[in-house]
Amino acid sequence: MRSAELKRETKETRICVSINLDGTGDARVDTGIGFFDHMLDHLARHGGFDLAVKAEGDLHIDAHHTVEDVGICLGKAFTDALGRPEGITRYGHAVVPMDETLAEAVVDISGRPFLRYAADVPGERIGAFDVALAEEFLRAFAVNARITLHVVLRHGTNAHHCVEGVFKAVARSLRQAVRLDPRVSGMPSTKGTLET
Repeated sequence: MRSAELKRETKETRICVSINLDGTGDARVDTGIGFFDHMLDHLARHGGFDLAVKAEGDLHIDAHHTVEDVGICLGKAFTDALGRPEGITRYGHAVVPMDETLAEAVVDISGRPFLRYAADVPGERIGAFDVALAEEFLRAFAVNARITLHVVLRHGTNAHHCVEGVFKAVARSLRQAVRLDPRVSGMPSTKGTLET
């Protein structure tokens, strides 16, 4: 079973995450940030991952440290759970509609961390959630998971739908990329490695 657990404690946050890449989409999430919990639930359900996240952070300042640090922890746990990525599909692509919104995500489990985020989400907040934190989370996740991730919001006018569509597209692309392909033996790379 491809799973991992990771804990991190700083002066700003205390975080514990666990992930099972071969799960059923079960999510147990508590970050103290309602909308973010909702997005992590989508990440688990649409990614087919079992995900547990418990985070305590300096929310009296704002949600930035908590959201970013969850991304760091989840990215590292993702890499640990993947282990030596032999036989994986490696690439994933998803386009997800949500009413007036259309979001796209493309991932390469490459060992080369990179995020391209082209999502002009209307407005600044969804409830108490700063929409800019979606990009911060995905950057922290991509860098620490050592993946290349491209996110494009093709269109959308409702901020909630836009961010939710992005998270669902990322989840679906990751689900595809980590899938084991019986036709692939060894590393899915002509170099024979996914390390830089």
